[in-house]
Amino acid sequence: MQYESLFLPIRIGRLALRNRVIMGALGNDTCDPDQTAGVRACDYYAERAKGGVALIINETTRVTDEAHGCMGARQTSAASDRMIPSLKRIADAVHAHGAALFIQLHHPGRQGYDGNRLCYTPSGVQSPVVKAPCHTMTVEEIRKMVLCFVEAAERCQKAGVDGVELHAAHGYLLNQFLSPHTNQRTDEYGGCTENRCRFVAEIIEGIRARLGDYPIMLRLSADEFLDRSAFPLMGTDQWLTLEESVQICTKLEACGVDAFNISAGVYETANVAWEPANYPEGWKLYLAERIKQAVHVPVFCAGTIRSPEVAAKAIETGMVDGVTIARGLVADPEWVRKVQENRTEDIRKCISCLNCMETLGQSPGLRCSVNARATNEWEFSNLRNDGAGRRVVVIGGGPGGLESARVLALRGFAVTLLEAKGALGGQLLLANKAPGKQKVNWFVSYQTTQLQKLGVDIQLRVKADAELVERMDPYAVFVATGAEAIRPAGIPGIHGENVCTAPDILSGKCCCAGECIAVIGSGMTGMETAEYLLAGGNRILLVDMLDEIAGGCYWQNVVEIKRALDAAGTQFYPGCKLLEIRPDGVLLESRGIRQELPCDRVVLSLGVRANTALAESLEARLPRVKRIGDVRHPGKIWQAVTAAYREAYLL
Repeated sequence: MQYESLFLPIRIGRLALRNRVIMGALGNDTCDPDQTAGVRACDYYAERAKGGVALIINETTRVTDEAHGCMGARQTSAASDRMIPSLKRIADAVHAHGAALFIQLHHPGRQGYDGNRLCYTPSGVQSPVVKAPCHTMTVEEIRKMVLCFVEAAERCQKAGVDGVELHAAHGYLLNQFLSPHTNQRTDEYGGCTENRCRFVAEIIEGIRARLGDYPIMLRLSADEFLDRSAFPLMGTDQWLTLEESVQICTKLEACGVDAFNISAGVYETANVAWEPANYPEGWKLYLAERIKQAVHVPVFCAGTIRSPEVAAKAIETGMVDGVTIARGLVADPEWVRKVQENRTEDIRKCISCLNCMETLGQSPGLRCSVNARATNEWEFSNLRNDGAGRRVVVIGGGPGGLESARVLALRGFAVTLLEAKGALGGQLLLANKAPGKQKVNWFVSYQTTQLQKLGVDIQLRVKADAELVERMDPYAVFVATGAEAIRPAGIPGIHGENVCTAPDILSGKCCCAGECIAVIGSGMTGMETAEYLLAGGNRILLVDMLDEIAGGCYWQNVVEIKRALDAAGTQFYPGCKLLEIRPDGVLLESRGIRQELPCDRVVLSLGVRANTALAESLEARLPRVKRIGDVRHPGKIWQAVTAAYREAYLL
């Protein structure tokens, strides 16, 4: 077996683990509205336990029923005895498949989501992200909160949970007490490192006094990286750095911590906590390595670990004792088992698109771009093998077409996939071009491998039409013919020689170097195209009708691109309507005032229009025609994949 270091047993205190891969906590919206764990939550965790992971740490779990302790409507709770049966259901679901469970005890502090009440904080420093009003905790309130954590841990023990993780990372309350940026107290809970540790130390000592050797792990942001803040700093210009975190870990180890789980960042620096695609695999491991050198208990670390090579090397070289994977196990619950069975080519890697973070807290909750079953295991629990060799034709090899072909083949249908171009991937072959977005290739590679293993008949460079498909006499047809870029006909000069579209740029059809380019439209495609154009030494003018550049785009992805554009001297023109394209520039209008912008080239990124003609033709001829991906509704990868999985599952 390769990567044997991943499968060596290890102990966290009294708890023996079957291997060295932990599923890290990640908010998932699977609990019921009363914050109890029902079938959706239990099936979500059971799926990861069944996949071979050693230890699962659930999502942030509240320790108090008071409003200031709330992180979200569907957050797990250990705040009262009525939650013990709920916690037991999760523990039983995980234990049934041989994994252990820790509950992550948490208080949001200044990062709570309900702006209608005061957030509890060490010293009233407001979050520039959440912007909720703050309350400075009294000593009495601190001691009461210590008791809340201790009693929550006791409920976990009574529920049969194997241990707890104290969430002292990512800018939440325990992190706020540890950090000199948010803790400006002058009493025994503030000031020097020892005093700022006191709140967390009292929680640990309280759990030890009441529960004996019950396992305790501490999640820590070893560096807050506030020099990379995407928001104005509202506390001091000091923050928690690696060197002080080493001191903190040695102090808290002496209080009774059994293991450390290392991360980084707070909400202002969310991109070092939950990284977008441009962060390399394992980049945070050096933080854990430094802490491991100073303590005598196991040290685990997250940090966009996607590949067993990276994970195993980190253990073998002594950087960490084990690895923490969260998003990677959302994308593929069987990650561990596939590594153990030498099937690494079958791993469906997380592509770091951050869709899970963007959809968290929204309806219907967390969604993964590459795994439609994530948080929906309860619904998609019975993939039937009843295709009986019946022919199904899938037209289009983009994300929707690939996923539908994969699921249909798993069900036993004889699948033929027709793709007009010479390679599979569709729009993914454009989405992978922006800096750092090469991880998109992982999904294309995964799907291609699965289709080949499943015996799908892949026919490239075949432009399907209704007559061709009808002659194949299919039981059903899945149409995933994508969409094309919009060129508004009413704009003078729109078809000029100096005009192209974002797909023209990303596909290499149109090449630019050393030019002044006006990119019209600052959605994610426009932003990524603008960043892509920087590599050619081009100067960018970014124009949008909205009053905000990248309005409506998820801010974590925007932060990285905006930094690159700013560094290159990009000029931004929000709130500007494109009136005319001329050979030497564009004419804009903003609030009734017209402005000419000289430029060499214009790149349009104004959305897409679905290619529905073939679907309409087939629907008039055949009984079972399913529209998939952009043909159904232009959208994101997760929408195409989810719709494809659902239609293929239900056929």
